[in-house]
Amino acid sequence: MTVLDIETPHGPARAHVRPADDPRALLVLGHGAGGGVQARDLVAAAGAALAESFSVVLVEQPYRVAGRKSPAPAAQLDAAWTAVIEHLAPTGVLITGGRSSGARVACRTAAATGAAGVLCLAFPVHPPGRPEKSRLDELDGVSVPVLVVQGTSDPFGMPPAAPERTLVTVPGNHSLTGDLPTLTTAVRDWLRLRV
Repeated sequence: MTVLDIETPHGPARAHVRPADDPRALLVLGHGAGGGVQARDLVAAAGAALAESFSVVLVEQPYRVAGRKSPAPAAQLDAAWTAVIEHLAPTGVLITGGRSSGARVACRTAAATGAAGVLCLAFPVHPPGRPEKSRLDELDGVSVPVLVVQGTSDPFGMPPAAPERTLVTVPGNHSLTGDLPTLTTAVRDWLRLRV
């Protein structure tokens, strides 16, 4: 694995690059608001992608690199993410995604980054207990295929089925650690269809 610090408009981001031996595509994943790239579901998804000959980049947003726990505003997250993708300069099939907040960023920037698909781990449909504050428009706004892996008792809600959206549920909550083998299989099967 190679670790790169990449300049963005909001400070350096950090990219953890795991190249496949004979890469078929590139998967770039972002972390959740309060966590890092070591989250078990992100690691499982990265392993599934590598097994399918996808190179993988796990991206730490500038606020995390700077040691802050509170996430930056959405516009800053999106700008930093887009800058990282531009720096990576993918030449083949690009799939973007992430867990929770990182999934939201990937959805909002899918068109700008040229993503051929978006992988959402624990998409936060709404804040816990606040279904009226829906973020579903971010998910619905993606025009390329989307995989959502969601915990059956996620307090952040459950997205509905939709065209071009594959929804896989696993036992448990927002952490998605209740059934990592099912998550891994879902990611592998979906990625196979993207190349």
